[in-house]
Amino acid sequence: MSATNREVILGIGGGIAAYKSADLLRRLQDNGFAITVVPTPNSLNFVGAATWQALSGRPVTTQVWEDVDQVRHISLAKLADFFIIAPATADLIARLAMGRADDLLTNLVLASAVPKLVVPAMHPSMWLDPATVANVSTLRARGFVVMEPEVGRLTGSDSGQGRFPQTQKIIDEFFAMSGIKRDLVGKKVLVTAGGTREAIDPVRFIGNRSSGKQGVAIAKAAAARGASVHLIAANVDMPDCDGVVTTHIESAQQMLAELEKNFSDTDILVMSAAVADARPMNSSSEKINKSDFTSIDLQVNPDLLATLSAKKTKQVMVGFAAQTSELIASAQSKLVSKGLDLIYVNDVTGGAIFGQDETEGTIVLRNGDLVPIARQSKDTLAHHLLDYALEQLG
Repeated sequence: MSATNREVILGIGGGIAAYKSADLLRRLQDNGFAITVVPTPNSLNFVGAATWQALSGRPVTTQVWEDVDQVRHISLAKLADFFIIAPATADLIARLAMGRADDLLTNLVLASAVPKLVVPAMHPSMWLDPATVANVSTLRARGFVVMEPEVGRLTGSDSGQGRFPQTQKIIDEFFAMSGIKRDLVGKKVLVTAGGTREAIDPVRFIGNRSSGKQGVAIAKAAAARGASVHLIAANVDMPDCDGVVTTHIESAQQMLAELEKNFSDTDILVMSAAVADARPMNSSSEKINKSDFTSIDLQVNPDLLATLSAKKTKQVMVGFAAQTSELIASAQSKLVSKGLDLIYVNDVTGGAIFGQDETEGTIVLRNGDLVPIARQSKDTLAHHLLDYALEQLG
């Protein structure tokens, strides 16, 4: 499974370990996941709704009867790609095993068929009670992944098995359960997205049709696979991505300046932005009157890829080619002249691909291999490109 699935419902049971899930929420966000917190009513005795709203940046409700017009027990279930229930008390585990639906969280569990991770935390005598043992067995038989609690000191002076696991162990279990790739941990990925604009005057510019959707998809995918990601966004009208450092720029020269700042310690560069080939010789600080607007003298913009290629050491460089004819020949020529490791080329005749959620084309590798890409989402292509970039990185 790819890491484009990023919506997690974080269920909070009514145990003292509820406060530890605040750190779990943050670490999931650091890994690029969007989190909706659904506490049980009793859990609010330990951590209030305001805390979860502040940390998640999303509304928090506990009962089906709140925000009824949104039908949240169904709408949230449809949104979720994964559930993590942490902490799960003996009572919550019992209700889940019985198929109860007496609060928003248990309704959501019944309404969703996505993978679910349960993280128990309770006193050892409750964890080892035959009823809890049977309930855990029932959940596992139904496909829930139920972690084993850790052994250690609990509330008061008691010790034993029942302690809430360390955050990293939960994260590791989550990734093992979900099958999400984590092959870019420790790598730095630099991505450009959108289309540069070269000012003619304060209201006019030379630009292109690129929306930035593909570059944003690559940045999200790289972050979800564990990379440290820096996105240089040229006039992208999309929200900044969680877990991605984003720098907004406008022109080709501004993009080059940001690239040169960050290229030296980058492992993978993905140049998905459409960079204007030329800019006006002179940009007016005031709007040019229509009657005076007779011609524009142009100068060539710097070749960003060629400039960076000359400074290349360890970096894998991924390029894009938007063509209307001789697609493969043009891509192969650009791959060689720009010093790229692979390039993705597509046919943009009639403005195709730009601004759309799907794409199709061909990946051209440095060894000459061609990888046809049937029509698919830009999220899916993002992972294909990262797969091949990682192979080139070795």
